[in-house]
Amino acid sequence: MAQSFNVAVIGAGPGGFRAARRCARRGASVAVIEEAFLGGTCLNWGCIPSKALLSSAHALLSAKNAAQIGIDIPSAAPNWPNIQQRKDAIVAGFRKGMAGSAQADKLTLIEGHATVASPNHIKVDTSQGTVEIEADKLILATGSETIQLPNIPFDGNIVISSKEALSLPEIPQSMVIVGGGVIGCEMACVYAAMGTKVTIVEALQQLIPMEDQWVARLVEREFKRIGIDSITGQKVASVDKSTTPATVVLENGQSIQAHKVLICVGRSPAIDPQIVETLGIEMKGRAVAINEKLETSVPGVYAIGDLAGTTFLAHGATAEANVAAENAAGGDRKMSDYALIPRVIFTFPEIASVGRSEEKCKAAGMDVSVGKGFFKANGRSVAQNETAGQIRIVRDNASDKIVGATMVGFMATEFVTLAATLIGTAGRLAEITYPHPTISETLEEAIEDAFASH
Repeated sequence: MAQSFNVAVIGAGPGGFRAARRCARRGASVAVIEEAFLGGTCLNWGCIPSKALLSSAHALLSAKNAAQIGIDIPSAAPNWPNIQQRKDAIVAGFRKGMAGSAQADKLTLIEGHATVASPNHIKVDTSQGTVEIEADKLILATGSETIQLPNIPFDGNIVISSKEALSLPEIPQSMVIVGGGVIGCEMACVYAAMGTKVTIVEALQQLIPMEDQWVARLVEREFKRIGIDSITGQKVASVDKSTTPATVVLENGQSIQAHKVLICVGRSPAIDPQIVETLGIEMKGRAVAINEKLETSVPGVYAIGDLAGTTFLAHGATAEANVAAENAAGGDRKMSDYALIPRVIFTFPEIASVGRSEEKCKAAGMDVSVGKGFFKANGRSVAQNETAGQIRIVRDNASDKIVGATMVGFMATEFVTLAATLIGTAGRLAEITYPHPTISETLEEAIEDAFASH
């Protein structure tokens, strides 16, 4: 006999788990179906383990540069087994915490593979047999999968994905990273800090292609300081694994030796074709098509997170989860402007942006003023020995309001939230007092510069 719920959620990543909890807190009975581990890609093979490794990498770089701030550290070397053990312990701890949260919110967790017979009828193949569920509303949150290159398939040993890169048994001597986006650049920082000779190969004309050119120039310069080489405007033609190390050949004929080849060319929405076919869900490319209420073409069925192909950000998924959960529980809420969701990259230095970038504003024909603030002129940054970076604030001259902010520098991912609250404002800026000495004063300088002609 089928178990009955108000809402069923397929996928327990950041979006699915948030949606389930929000529905439960609005009084709904909720079933959460997860095929692998609580937390999805973000917790288990993405955001959290990568940040644990980046934390170790940053500490190692700081130790190596400690003499610059008057501290003598004779030997600063990575203990890779301990670094990996710490990362795994962090992930395990959060999994346990999520299980406790699920219990506190009275969620029914079901481990297994879900298939659907209708929008309201779901079957889950578990280790204990088939579980049948009836639900009034369905939220799909099945995430995304790593994109493979047809000419360089993964083998899990030499040609690897970010999943393997998080848990390599030892630090490789050399690594070519194919793709200079978020994941590629973050992993480059991890391994360069550990002593790996890292080369990034990006097919487009700059690293971090989604951000302005000045960001890429600054980041490439700083990457060079920590031993990362960057090759842009080139594709990888082939990888010869018969040599040791492997030989990576670019389209221009250049070859690079690498013990590991990490493919980071993006992620693609992932959903079981059975669900799409059975429900007749409308697709938008490989993503599930949604409306502003996060509802699919099938009434009562919602899709959030990477599956919808909107932001490919964990916090983008949770923002969508809040909307979908409210609607699934009987509300009538629409998704706000996606440009207001901050974009963050935890490289050395960090990159963060929100709203419209300078280049996108100009491409749209907008008349803008750009204010700049520099980390090298900031007291806390100099004292911290973290002087690489810059903040740019974009002001729309027609409306006299801030429309965008881009930051590169230490802790940029932390105070981009403050910049997000300033998008669309002008008048109340003078009321904000920035504590001294803090890195946030760099934001104040950029804002004042943007409104200098006001």
